[in-house]
Amino acid sequence: MNKVENLKIWEKSMDLVIQVYDLASNLPVDEKYGLSSQIKRCAVSIPSNIAEGAGRNSNKEFAYFLNISNGSSYELQTQLLLASNLNLVPSNKVKPLIDMIIEIQKMNYNFQKKLR
Repeated sequence: MNKVENLKIWEKSMDLVIQVYDLASNLPVDEKYGLSSQIKRCAVSIPSNIAEGAGRNSNKEFAYFLNISNGSSYELQTQLLLASNLNLVPSNKVKPLIDMIIEIQKMNYNFQKKLR
């Protein structure tokens, strides 16, 4: 078991969730049950799966949950780009989040390699 609070990838993904919630609060009201909800669920899934993996008993299980977390990060990246392309949010608000996501994806990939 790993202490999740000591994992930089978890910390960064928690910061990402806060920023995504801030951005989602600026989406149009008619997206409350659509893209806004989906974006928030994806964002929350990233640190949640890292935490679940950290609580498992083997590196193989941890890597499995990191893989799920990584999938959620790509899903979030796509949804943020859609929100920007649909002019629901300005691209200059999405770009820093995309940069964070890419950094988390790289960290995730390297962490999975280390666990194997």
